[in-house]
Amino acid sequence: MASYHIRQYRDQDYDAVRTLFARGILEHAPAGYRHFLRSAWAQLGLLVFFVAVRVAAGYWVLGLGAVALVLVATWLLVRSFSTSYVHQALSTDLCDITASYLRAPDSCFWVAEAGGSVVGMVAVAPPQDPAERGVALELKRMSVSKDYRGQGVSKALCGEVLRFARARGYGAVVLSTSMVQVAAQRLYEGQGFKKVGAFSPSLLGSLLCFQIFHYRCDLPGRTAAPPR
Repeated sequence: MASYHIRQYRDQDYDAVRTLFARGILEHAPAGYRHFLRSAWAQLGLLVFFVAVRVAAGYWVLGLGAVALVLVATWLLVRSFSTSYVHQALSTDLCDITASYLRAPDSCFWVAEAGGSVVGMVAVAPPQDPAERGVALELKRMSVSKDYRGQGVSKALCGEVLRFARARGYGAVVLSTSMVQVAAQRLYEGQGFKKVGAFSPSLLGSLLCFQIFHYRCDLPGRTAAPPR
């Protein structure tokens, strides 16, 4: 097992953290595309489209060509969906990490470092859901480099968030992850998180059969009331 340690974010980690986050999100685009292609309505739609073009044009080759164009366009949509999410994150909280997580109350940002390089990251902050504010904290921006997955880095980062929330008297930690991030779902479930909801983040997400899963971990041993 590779040696690593968890520490709080420093300003010199800025470029490494942003790059790690972007790569971690964009690498899931192919899985999202495969998920769309496996959906029954997508397969039915492609079949109907092929038949319609075949009947209208009179050539099955044109039908196949039209389906190929639809598949290419769908991949570009899936890719743009992931890219737009990355751009949104990099222009908001990950634009000024210190202000977003180290100066803000009940917030923090950690990195996993190995060999002098940032190989993992995670953040915690008050949740966006008003109903959860004052009750739970939200785990955010979890990402681990491919070369360090399966070595306990994600589990260690998750543990930092759980301890941080428990030490401040919060009763739960919540998070959101996409349906195609299966390894992340297994990690969270192994740490005591339970799936409590799902939604499509946009109309495009609905068309692509893409959902975001909500998870919650109730913390035992709450010792103090959270700040209001």
